[in-house]
Amino acid sequence: MTPHLHRAQPYVLALFRIVLGGLFACHGAASVFGVLGGAHGGGSIPAGTWPGWYAAVIQLVGGVLVALGLGTRFAALISSGSMAYAYFTVHQSNGLLPLQNGGEPSAVFCWVFLLLVFTGPGALALDNLLTARTPDRQDRDRTPEQSSPVAV
Repeated sequence: MTPHLHRAQPYVLALFRIVLGGLFACHGAASVFGVLGGAHGGGSIPAGTWPGWYAAVIQLVGGVLVALGLGTRFAALISSGSMAYAYFTVHQSNGLLPLQNGGEPSAVFCWVFLLLVFTGPGALALDNLLTARTPDRQDRDRTPEQSSPVAV
């Protein structure tokens, strides 16, 4: 069973990334545009309001980038930092643990985005298309030992 799991890993990671990015983007869209129930039960956050509006823009843009797999590691790092900031400035003062202070979504988003920084986007990411190596470039990057057809 393990070989099957290893083959599926990049695709499951891609599905994880797409769902995570979609959820995060929806959260940002709700706050920026007032859609999907809006921010805090209705409406949108006024443009330029610190820190809420900026956090919502990070959620919207970061979520879309992560879902598409475009600049995944950087977008995930910024998104993770945004959620860490949200947790410590908004929720931490209401209780020690996330269960007590309502900060569970912020804590979970923070950690899963940090995980994506280290795992990368997986399969089906635009990052993979942009960094695809052409055969021409692969030949230039080889050392003389690698390109020699004669084994020593």
